[in-house]
Amino acid sequence: MIYLYCFDLTKYKRFIFEAVFNIGLTIKHIMKNIFILILFICTVGFAQEPEVKADLTSPYTTIYTHLYFLQSDSYQPEKAAITIYGYIGKQAEQKAIKLKKILDGKGLRVDVTKLPRNNNYIDTTSVSNKNIYILFPNKMPEIYLEKVVGKWYYSAHTISQIDKLYNDVYPWGTSFLKKIIPESFHKIFFGIEVWQYFGFILLLFLGFIIFHLFKRIIYFILKKIERLLVKNTSESINEALNKLSRPITLLFVFWIVERQIPMLQLPLSINSFLFLGLDIAMTIFWIYVFLKLVSVVMEIYADIASKTESKLDDQLVPILNNILRVLVFIVGIFNLLKILGVDTTALIAGASIGGLALAFASQDTVKNLIGTFMIFLDQPFQIGDWIEAGSVVGTVEEVGFRSTRVRAADTSLIQIPNSSLSEMVVNNKGLRLYRRYNTQLGLRYDTPPELIEAFVNGVRAIIKAHPDTRSDAYNVEFTGFGDSALLILMNTYFIALGWNEEQSSKHRLHIAIVKLAKALGVDFAFPSTTVVIEQFPEKNGLDMKYQIDKKRIDDAIKNTINDFNNQ
Repeated sequence: MIYLYCFDLTKYKRFIFEAVFNIGLTIKHIMKNIFILILFICTVGFAQEPEVKADLTSPYTTIYTHLYFLQSDSYQPEKAAITIYGYIGKQAEQKAIKLKKILDGKGLRVDVTKLPRNNNYIDTTSVSNKNIYILFPNKMPEIYLEKVVGKWYYSAHTISQIDKLYNDVYPWGTSFLKKIIPESFHKIFFGIEVWQYFGFILLLFLGFIIFHLFKRIIYFILKKIERLLVKNTSESINEALNKLSRPITLLFVFWIVERQIPMLQLPLSINSFLFLGLDIAMTIFWIYVFLKLVSVVMEIYADIASKTESKLDDQLVPILNNILRVLVFIVGIFNLLKILGVDTTALIAGASIGGLALAFASQDTVKNLIGTFMIFLDQPFQIGDWIEAGSVVGTVEEVGFRSTRVRAADTSLIQIPNSSLSEMVVNNKGLRLYRRYNTQLGLRYDTPPELIEAFVNGVRAIIKAHPDTRSDAYNVEFTGFGDSALLILMNTYFIALGWNEEQSSKHRLHIAIVKLAKALGVDFAFPSTTVVIEQFPEKNGLDMKYQIDKKRIDDAIKNTINDFNNQ
């Protein structure tokens, strides 16, 4: 039994060995296949890219050919030169190299994904509708491609302008600058050479000096212009001019820095960032300059408006100021969006459609705005005028964009939409030459004729002596018989146009008339019924005792006038 067991165990070991050997062969075969697969993947992954060929069949291929074969890792200027029409050999190469340097010097990065690939591309933005393509229509329209005999080349006009553009972009001495710099300063840190770091710092220092030097000069020029336009200046205008001189000087500094940056011959990626930052900064400062310019103009206009008789132009100052500031912001924001690459044409079209829809939705607001302009153009009233417009009576306090605010006599504030106010019949009592006052004085029926005449003459004398009435235009007459009084018409004109002044003048006139009546012994009638019994035993009729002595009457009138004048 033991022998059999040992025999079986040996047989089992042999089986295991054969199985392991077969598994080993299988694993070896699998590993071999995996190795072959990895080798294939690596071969495909690290295979050399297909060779780029020079192609001029579309604007995309022409520009790509020009720029690709002038890169440091694929530098073949002879291939890039085929994009230059009419030149061959070294001349064509120099033109192609200069053209790329112009784009690099201005920081103009070509987005190849947006280049047209159509051989028959037509520029629909121009009136000519020719087979041309402008790379940067806003920043450098001189550089464009045109189709010649089925192929796309840089246009003859572009080629003729290359030398001029190169001299405009790069300041004098740029080509010699890199040659005279020692070799040790050509070491590269983070993609920029050492001398370029020092050059940039020197450029910033130069800008700092120019800012402090030219700030005083620009302020002096602004003061000269202001003295030519405005005779009497003010402290607020001087302060506004001082603030305006700073951003103008900064704009001048930015312009100088922008002109000198190409001299540093920085890489395209750095130039693109710097020029984008400068464009944004200059746009922001232009917005600031125009805002300050609006402030200066409004200060000058407010100073002129304060010296005029009209008060409506004073109210126009804040409205014009707000309109101009909004326009400056809108134009500035559109320019910023344009710099950032936003299609402002589509934005303006969308805004126009949206504005049209908004105008239909807010017709009342538009009508009120038009009414506002009509009020300022026609000037039917001024701020502070007492007007009657329909059922509204009061003093004009403010004319806004949408409505006009009128303060009624009870101090309540009434708002009238400008569209309605511009169509109303407005009675502007503030434009009257004089304030007419017409009333009737009623005397008792039993007043003697002598006292009626004396009373009329006394009222006339009071009107002549009154400092606030016209002494050459008045009427005081016995005009009729009322139900319970003898009617004396009094019509006069006050010189003071203000409502408060009119009431004060009336008060003084009324007090003098009451004193005159008392001095003469004349009574004012009031609605009443008098029963006169002519015959009644042991009773006498009602008989008022009036003093009609002429001397006494003259003395009463004289004393009343003297008392009035001494008030």
